[in-house]
Amino acid sequence: MVESRAEPYVSIVIPVYNEEAILHAAILDLLDRLSDFGRPYEIIVAENGSTDGTVDVVKELGARLGQVRFRHTDEPNYGKALRDGILDAKGEIVICEEIDLCDMDFLKRALLLLETEPVDLVVGSKAMKGASDERPLFRRLGTHIINGLLRLTLGFRGTDTHGLKAFRRAKLQPIVEACLVDRDLFASELVIRAQRAGLDVREIPVRVLEKRPPTVGLVRRVPNVLRNLAKLFITIRFRK
Repeated sequence: MVESRAEPYVSIVIPVYNEEAILHAAILDLLDRLSDFGRPYEIIVAENGSTDGTVDVVKELGARLGQVRFRHTDEPNYGKALRDGILDAKGEIVICEEIDLCDMDFLKRALLLLETEPVDLVVGSKAMKGASDERPLFRRLGTHIINGLLRLTLGFRGTDTHGLKAFRRAKLQPIVEACLVDRDLFASELVIRAQRAGLDVREIPVRVLEKRPPTVGLVRRVPNVLRNLAKLFITIRFRK
């Protein structure tokens, strides 16, 4: 039987692709750590184009646990899944998580900022002072290269755009709806548009220690990243 739930105050959006191996345990672990959270919440698992048993796992969790909701996208598209999950969220606060992180420390620190200061968007940075990025070297270099290109071409002011985020849904929803780039650079467009709109964007350092290798290799992602970077440049600089 599905558990009843109050209208959520916090929506946790987690895009997943071919995560059958860790999904069930990761969601149950997250639910356990949220047991004393003290606020009504929902977990939106935004599955996109998985070819393993991910869909079956999410459906089973959603049928059994009232806090878990399932969204499906036919194509493997991280950005589209994240965007759709955000737009489907019901909470006043939205937390964008990663299934291989589920970082409760970030969630609590970001929520404290959003509830006590006039902050609109909190970005968990892997690259700022105080952060601990324990991914392989080539993954860390990729992050620095992309963020350097974003600063050079689009005037990005910060150290990271991809990964953990928390924000006020009412403030960011129009920004999300305006975003035109998907896949890996949707998150970058979201942060850059928020900055350019004059919203209060704060970075806080996070520790990144992945539970498994990435489901899509970095080399396979490079062509899409470069195409979307060019599209993002045109979108931000000329179309606004």
